[in-house]
Amino acid sequence: MVTPLLTFFTPQPPSAELPARLNSPFDAEDPPALARRAAEEVMAHLRGGSIGPGLATSALHGPEGGKMFGVLVVRDAQGQVGYVKSFSGQLLRAWDVEGWVPPVFDRSARARVEVPGEAQVKALTRRVEEARSAPAWSEVEEAMRLLAQRQAEEARVLKEKHAENKKQRDAERDRLKAGSFPLPRWERGDMLARLSQQDDVELRREKARWRTEREEVEQQRKRLTRRLTALERLRRLVSQEVSWQLYDTYQFESARGRHLSLRALFEPRVPSSGTGDCAAPKLLVHALASRLTPLALAEFWWGAPPPGGARVEGAFYPACKDKCGPLLPFLLDGLDVAPSRRYRPPDLAHHELPVVYEDERLVVVEKPAGLLSVPGTDETVTDSVLERLRQRYPHATGPLLVHRLDVETSGLLVAAKDEAAHAALQRQFIARTVEKTYVALLDGAVPQADGVIELPLRVDLEQRPRQVVDFEHGKPARTRYRVLSASAGRTRVAFFPETGRTHQLRVHASHPLGLGIPIVGDRLYGRPERRLMLHAQALRFTHPGRDEVLELEAPAPF
Repeated sequence: MVTPLLTFFTPQPPSAELPARLNSPFDAEDPPALARRAAEEVMAHLRGGSIGPGLATSALHGPEGGKMFGVLVVRDAQGQVGYVKSFSGQLLRAWDVEGWVPPVFDRSARARVEVPGEAQVKALTRRVEEARSAPAWSEVEEAMRLLAQRQAEEARVLKEKHAENKKQRDAERDRLKAGSFPLPRWERGDMLARLSQQDDVELRREKARWRTEREEVEQQRKRLTRRLTALERLRRLVSQEVSWQLYDTYQFESARGRHLSLRALFEPRVPSSGTGDCAAPKLLVHALASRLTPLALAEFWWGAPPPGGARVEGAFYPACKDKCGPLLPFLLDGLDVAPSRRYRPPDLAHHELPVVYEDERLVVVEKPAGLLSVPGTDETVTDSVLERLRQRYPHATGPLLVHRLDVETSGLLVAAKDEAAHAALQRQFIARTVEKTYVALLDGAVPQADGVIELPLRVDLEQRPRQVVDFEHGKPARTRYRVLSASAGRTRVAFFPETGRTHQLRVHASHPLGLGIPIVGDRLYGRPERRLMLHAQALRFTHPGRDEVLELEAPAPF
């Protein structure tokens, strides 16, 4: 079956270049050569300025930002090899663009659900907004304010009155002790006690009255709150039902011929918004429906980075786990798919671990790029700085390593030989009194000679371990920097991190609100090269056993 969306390679690749198995869409490594070739042809097309009729590529660098694109290398029934291409979600607010694979959902079914469903949700949203902005809210709040103001004044006057009463009673008690009253002491004492009790009764009575007044106004506010809460709950339920109905318009057929809706694939979980609209599922659904044999897959970003960062134009990325994790394995069931390739550090078993400083309490080593600081989740990779130190110092107590470096970062690491030294050093890192200097080579020109970057970070829930900038939920992260030199379009920079967030320097360098220039060799936030050009060059801290400041340095090897 021939599809007009299929672009054939010219010339056709020889059989030896065809992949033996389809690569996993979740690969952390670069895509196969044919998929890269197809992606580069699409990138050249995008670079040319046109996406499709009336759609300019320049819009992807505007306020709406860039997008994930995908290519799937396929073989047709006649044995000809080419590729189909797709984009995630909508492209400049269009689901259908000439030359690109269509969305997965059933159009007529979606139209029957989406139009009335959106109208319902919008109508409920208007009612919610009207309820939130109703004049009754401001009237109740003003009534509460005036009531609180009046009651505070009444409480002040009553307090002063009772204080004066107590003052008089105290004076009378003093005179009673002096024996200047004709009444018996016990009778006069009872009278003073009754007067004190009268003040207590009056205070309780006034508090009860104030509480009743507040409850009357609060009941008005509760009625308004209940109405708003009911409207919000109704909107949420209607929106969820519309979403479920929309998910039912996505029908998937696996390579084995099994059929499932998006709802059935995720139940009882609610899929994230946009599930089913990613580039890879669209490509596979189209290929399987068109009787095309999938050979190689690649997804890449094009355009301005998203608000959180973590995307670079022209860089390849694996499929997301949140939206595509349950979906892609279902579609691929029945195809010969290679296991997912995770990032694996190079074999450094014969690489020495140089000691920069050592005494009876601690040791500072220079970690090479590619060596784990501590054992990771991949049990097949057993080499790490921690394991080497354990072998080197079998009698050391405590956790040894005081801090860590990313596997791809080289530089100074501090380890303690006993628990007390470890605790003392860790306190310095936690208190941020340790001065750290990193050197990095950036893939571009830095306009300012120095400055400070403050961008809060959190983990990218769809693409761990990537970090994204999030001003609402992110943790504070602050980095000072200074340009050291520049040549051949690259800049050598010194970073001075004042916090220690995961991937802090890498994100602060690459994000548009930071320096906007990724570190050379950054496979997560830039483009991979032989190594990540980031090195922990200097440390300054107080020795845990004596009042001495240590200043240690290991020059960057690049």
